[in-house]
Amino acid sequence: IYYCLLQAAASELAARQKAMKSATDNAQDLIEKYTRTANQARQAGITQEISEIVGGANALADAAAGQE
Repeated sequence: IYYCLLQAAASELAARQKAMKSATDNAQDLIEKYTRTANQARQAGITQEISEIVGGANALADAAAGQE
């Protein structure tokens, strides 16, 4: 009977350990997904700012060329 109790306890601990490993893996996947999404959003903002700066510089250059 004692052996059966030990086996049951070991089985329960193994199941808990497996569940925690699965939860940890899922959390890591979510972290990677949201990090990638945040980086893409940040990069899109940077690209937008650069486009606006270049557009403004081109407009100034065109205006300066028109005055000459």
